[in-house]
Amino acid sequence: MNKLLTLCVIAEPGRVLLGMKKRGFGAGKWNGFGGKVSEGESIEDAAIREVTEECGLVVESMDAAGILEFTFEGQEGILEVHLFRVDRWSGTVAESEEMRPQWFAIGDIPYSEMWPDDAFWLPACLDGKTCNGAFHFAPDGSIAEQTLTIIE
Repeated sequence: MNKLLTLCVIAEPGRVLLGMKKRGFGAGKWNGFGGKVSEGESIEDAAIREVTEECGLVVESMDAAGILEFTFEGQEGILEVHLFRVDRWSGTVAESEEMRPQWFAIGDIPYSEMWPDDAFWLPACLDGKTCNGAFHFAPDGSIAEQTLTIIE
């Protein structure tokens, strides 16, 4: 069974906002902002809601940036993650119970403290490209198999 999720990349020229996940799935890793799509909620509305819940910003404009599918050895189902690029927002960045946000210069993105797939698709996403892919994770957290299509 697929689980529908969102992931927002919040960036401005030269830097990107990431959040240190403080609890739950992915705790201890830097990531974009997003999460589960609730019953009856559109994917876009879920993305906007999650950004506000996790870092306090209100999304004013975003573009679809692809779909990434994740599977894990020994686990059923696919995580279907709808990727968005956020280019306009309002509000002030604030820490939440779930995430500790921090701006990073593009050249200082902490890939070694992120999910290993991020190094493949995030640079293309930050360049305005669309990324569609599938990543299968081994029990040790490494990528066992992957496909990635980057569309200009």
